[in-house]
Amino acid sequence: MAIRLSENFRALFYAPFYAAHAIGAYQAEGVDVTLVASPDPARTAVALRTGEVDVMWGGPLRVMLTHAQDPAADSVCFCDVIARDPFFVVGREPRPAFHMADLARVRFASVSEVPTPWLCLQDDIRRAGVDPATLNRVSGPGMADNAAALRAGSLDAAQLFQPYAEELIASGAGHVWYAAADRGPAAYTALVTRRPLLDARRTELLAMTRAMQRTLRWLATTPGADVARALVDFFPTVAPDIFAAAIDRYRALRLFAASPVMHRAGFDRLQAAMRSGGALDRAIAFETCVDNSLAEQAVADSGLPG
Repeated sequence: MAIRLSENFRALFYAPFYAAHAIGAYQAEGVDVTLVASPDPARTAVALRTGEVDVMWGGPLRVMLTHAQDPAADSVCFCDVIARDPFFVVGREPRPAFHMADLARVRFASVSEVPTPWLCLQDDIRRAGVDPATLNRVSGPGMADNAAALRAGSLDAAQLFQPYAEELIASGAGHVWYAAADRGPAAYTALVTRRPLLDARRTELLAMTRAMQRTLRWLATTPGADVARALVDFFPTVAPDIFAAAIDRYRALRLFAASPVMHRAGFDRLQAAMRSGGALDRAIAFETCVDNSLAEQAVADSGLPG
């Protein structure tokens, strides 16, 4: 029986999840994985809890929130994939000496589609000694609208992911002020399942983890142009040169995990941002949310560093 893997939402930074299908990584590891589309990230988490899907990809943020709301919850991350924050602060004018305090003096739009990007950025801002509440911040429109507003001059800066950032950079209408990946490890996206299924289908999920490890190695050594060609069916509207540049930029930022083992430092940084932003009112243990046993076995079997 195939493992039903739910997509979170479609985004270029999720390239490893699409690449695993495109390059035949699951077949190479002898596991059958069916990709299931999801209408939105919250619905994906519900589908996992109700058994409509077996595995989802998503943020450890949602796993922490689930355990905070229900101490008996059994969702667990078992394979790290996106190990750093994929968002950028893009401004209309070059600002090579950017400091977080600059955001308090411009018209700025944050991401509204999902909570993690702003929670992480507001924590960066607090650590720089600035109160995020003092920003002239727009928080309603989506990234496409914010990118258009940046071009039109009604915004000075916006928080964006790819391909919006790359399109603005390529046209000269935008400049990277801050790449959030530069803050360092921040557990961003993992494969997530429920503990009973982790036990019941352990052999298949180990093969799935090995397939993702194979895919991460492929991404680490494959030029962006080749990645763009391999994944064109998943992103038919993204221009090939923009796609290639976006992947190359992400790889240079070490966005994609080096191995499927999730490290505590990245988890702790994400949790600290959630707590400073008011999303969590108490700590949730790493061991409650993460089971690295399959990832550690996959790394050990490969003979590669973990």
